[in-house]
Order: sequence, then structure tokens, then C-alpha cells
Amino acid sequence: MLEMKVPSPGESITEVEIAQWLVSNGDYVEKDQPIAEVDSDKATLELPAEDSGIITLKAEEGDTVEVGQVICLIDTDAKKTKESLIQVHEKKQEPPKKVDTKTEVKTAEIKNYASGTPSPAAKKILNEKVIDANTIMGTGKDGRITKEDAIKGISSMGRSRGHRGVSTKKLSVLRRKVAERLVTSKNQTAMLTTFNEVDMSPIFSLRNEYKDSFKARHGVGLGFMSFFTLAVVRALKLYPDVNSMINGQNKLTYDYYDISIAVSGPKGLMVPVIRNAENLTFRGVEQEVKRLALRARDGEITLDEMTGGTFTITNGGVFGSMLSTPIINPPQSGILGMHNIVERPVAVNGKVEIRPVMYIALSYDHRIIDGRESVGFLVAVKEAIENPKEHLMEENVQKALEL
Repeated sequence: MLEMKVPSPGESITEVEIAQWLVSNGDYVEKDQPIAEVDSDKATLELPAEDSGIITLKAEEGDTVEVGQVICLIDTDAKKTKESLIQVHEKKQEPPKKVDTKTEVKTAEIKNYASGTPSPAAKKILNEKVIDANTIMGTGKDGRITKEDAIKGISSMGRSRGHRGVSTKKLSVLRRKVAERLVTSKNQTAMLTTFNEVDMSPIFSLRNEYKDSFKARHGVGLGFMSFFTLAVVRALKLYPDVNSMINGQNKLTYDYYDISIAVSGPKGLMVPVIRNAENLTFRGVEQEVKRLALRARDGEITLDEMTGGTFTITNGGVFGSMLSTPIINPPQSGILGMHNIVERPVAVNGKVEIRPVMYIALSYDHRIIDGRESVGFLVAVKEAIENPKEHLMEENVQKALEL
């Protein structure tokens, strides 16, 4: 009999949660067949069977189990028979219930002119209290609204007459960890947020002109994330304090730029990392964003792919957010919030023009980043987005997009 224990999904993780069993008690499983999905505080992992045989489950879905704990047994001596392939736990089909022909059939209540009509006394009460008679259930003859109905109707005003069910569901370990980290970030950092606005016209023009050739050449679309990622890398080089972290009494400043991107996955918010974004081109960023987003969506993202970022970008604009104050992703010191793009009237050379404008926000830890650095960083991002040819493409658009 083989005991299957919870493997360690990563450093510092001591427990996981059984998210879903992919097999049932008594099933025959093949070696390396996926048998369960478990949630750690970072990602969802798939557990393969360590050998072939009949499985006996030792934990329920939703249980929190420690690393090294036995979660199932596999009888490796069991022979693979036709019967073992049938799910023995499956309930037998219940025989159809006999119809009792003697059961009374309730007929629908026939309404008449008196239904819902208040009596004179009831009508006076309802008029004084400005209550619609249609909201009162009549209990008098033929459904007439009595004085008592009117009085009871007044006393029950404010009470809902519709369905008011409440359901309870245990938070996943990933969601609980996200909640814990957000509260920690709010409580243990001196977080401030500064805002600016960006005219997106230059990027719109570039995308309209080159998006088809870019996709044909590279197999990915030319989106906004490549522009903002490269603009952030440029701004971090100009203001290195924003690419720093506090470690006890020390400040750690990185000379590389691992950009975390917040994406929505099936288990909740996930933040995979684009490694060494300073070495990537527009093509490289777009391909990496697509790869990580697909892996997060399909639940295949690994712990290593979500740790070690030095700065985060989050795009609430895809959900329609106009403005927000994003929360820092600890232990990082800054996070850039992107928002939706709205056509707004702006002053250009003394004239009012309609331009596509995005509000951007930088939340930062004031313990390590001063106002000059935070505002300067956001202005640098704005400069790069509003003039990408000069600041991101070295005045050679075709070369920048072909690499």
C-alpha cells in the first residue's frame, strides 16, 4: 500500500488546501495520472499519482493539509480489472417514483373584482400613509384588503418581500493569502498615491499604423502593456529608489527590472513576473505578457513565475476603472495603476481638442521614496507614453517593432 503525501510546492509553504479531487474513492488510477488540484498561497498545483492502483482518499475537498501529510492511499497490488475501472462509489440509479393518482391537485385561485381591493377603512389608512394597495396581500373575502391588512402592511414596511438567501463558502487559501498580504501592505507601509494623466494619441497612431504588420511578423498583438512596461523600465532607471525595497534597516536597490503584472485568474488575482524586462523589445514584452496571462488563466502558473518582482503594473482599465489607488505588492515599494481610456477635452496649443486620455496612478512607500522621486517617476512614464518615438524607440519605429 503506497501512502501519497503532500509534496512541498515551494520554499516557506507549510500547508495547502485540497481544491478538487480529480478522481473518486475506489477508482483505479494510472501512474502520473492527475488525481487532485491543491491550492497554495501562491498558485494552484496538480498532483500526479505516484503509482498505479486503486485509490483511497484520506482528505476532503476544502481541507487544509500540511506538507508531508498523507492525503490518499494507493493499493498497488490491485489488479486492473473491468470492475476496478468502474467508480464503486457511484450511487445506484434510483427507480422512478410511483405517481400517486390519489394526490389532490390544487387548482389555481380564481381572482375576481374584489381581489386586492381595500375596504373603505383600509383605503383611508393606505391613503394617509401613501401606500400602494398592490403591495398589500388581502386576507378578506375574495382577497379583499381589510383594515387589519392595511395596519399590518404599514408595520411591515421596510421588510423585504423577496427572496433573501445567504450562502457561505470558504475562501480559498490563495484568496486568504491575498487578503493577508493586502492588509499587511496597508498596515506596514507609509503608502501614498500620486496621479497624472496621459494623452494616448501617439500610441493610438502607432498601433493603427503598425498593429497588422506587427501581428503578422510576431504572432502577437501590439498592445498597451509593451509601451507601459518599457516606459516603467525607463522611469525606474531614472529614479532607482522606486526600484528599491526595505530590508530591516537597509535599502536594497536592484540593477535589474523584474516587472510584475497583475492578472485575473480562475482562482483570483495573480501577479506573474516579466524577468529582466530591460532586455526585452516590444515583441519580447508582448509575447511574455501573453504567455504568462494564458498560464494564469489555465491554472498552470508556477510559484517561481510569481515571485521576485521589483515593481508591479496593474491595469484596472480592462474592467472599466476610471481611477483607483492600487495597493503596493509587498515587499516592493511601488505599483503603477493603469485605467480606462476616455475621450476628454484638453487644451492643445491654446485650443480645445478631444483626445483619448488615461489617468495613471503611482502608489509608493513613502518610507523609502520621497515626493520628488514619486512625482518624477510618474512624469517620466507620461513623457515616454506621450512621445514613444523619442523615449522608447530611438526615433526608429520600424526597427523597434521589428526586433
